[in-house]
Amino acid sequence: MGTKSNIHQLNSYLRGEISAVETYKMALEKIDYTSPLRADVEANLRSHEERVVMLRDCILQLGGDPATTSGPWGVFAKAVEGTARTMGDKMAISALEEGEDHGVADYKRGLDDLDPDSRVLVTSQLMPLQQQSHGRMSGLKHRLS
Repeated sequence: MGTKSNIHQLNSYLRGEISAVETYKMALEKIDYTSPLRADVEANLRSHEERVVMLRDCILQLGGDPATTSGPWGVFAKAVEGTARTMGDKMAISALEEGEDHGVADYKRGLDDLDPDSRVLVTSQLMPLQQQSHGRMSGLKHRLS
């Protein structure tokens, strides 16, 4: 597996995680400080921030240049911000859960493009954290229904 394609895939994951961080920060700006939703949204923000650090470290260890922006994923963050502003908490949580769905699929889709060490990082650390974030938002979405 070429290092260049490996770094490319890891940077794709990193842009997705940067977008998730941006999205959760925007959502938190719209959620009332007393809302019971806040703790779960904050937990997911911290989880995505942790993944950003793990991915950056991995890319640097491989000699690559980590992405610094979300790139096209930033569009999703803006959509969630608009949803939260106009539709309220329920729709914002739905949009966050949809983003988590996409994150799960994205990690699965890119596995074949990774070297064995990077694949271990994704399958043993990043994917379990992603599934946990997804479960948290899915549970929150169902509680609001």
